[in-house]
Amino acid sequence: MVIETAFTPISAIVGGALIGLSAVLLMWSVGRIAGISGIVAGAMLEHGDERNWRLIFLGGLFLGALLAALSSGALESVSSVASTPMLVLAGLLVGVGTRMGGGCTSGHGVCGISRFSMRSVVATLVFMTSGAATVFVIRHLLGEGV
Repeated sequence: MVIETAFTPISAIVGGALIGLSAVLLMWSVGRIAGISGIVAGAMLEHGDERNWRLIFLGGLFLGALLAALSSGALESVSSVASTPMLVLAGLLVGVGTRMGGGCTSGHGVCGISRFSMRSVVATLVFMTSGAATVFVIRHLLGEGV
């Protein structure tokens, strides 16, 4: 089974612009960087106003994705190519990796690089290299998702 992905430049540009806009609005409104792993961790640990803005931001992420998927009909064609244990393992590894890297691709890749942070440039290079290596191992060595 070969997995094909359609290249959709318009939706990619719109999505990227919305991600950038949300990062700018978050920095402007509450003075925080839009690093999703940090926002999620804080939503679980913080209280009061600090927790409220995090929950609102995360709710907006889910609502925006849901509205985009429903309006495009994308949910009808969604199927997982990986086993449930592999998905759970992947989620846990991403969580561990974001803690080890001091942030995630949104915090480092979107916000950090735009602030010319060398730490974020290095972290993003490590994320991307690790992602490419993981896809190679999963697809070509383990035969999952092929």
